[in-house]
Amino acid sequence: MTECNQEERKNNCTCTYDCHRRGKCCECVEYHLSMNQLPGCVFAKISKEAERSYNRNFEYFANLVLRK
Repeated sequence: MTECNQEERKNNCTCTYDCHRRGKCCECVEYHLSMNQLPGCVFAKISKEAERSYNRNFEYFANLVLRK
């Protein structure tokens, strides 16, 4: 397994919310899943507007996917 390059991940992160988990994908995913949410990078794959809404809800994501 390759090492996690947090600086590279931090620079490539598509989430616009600035937090201490930026570039620490495992921590970010764990945090959001513990709150029944998805991380911002998942929403960024749908659209920039969806990510910028900061709505990380599963249902919101499902509705976005169904609209595509």
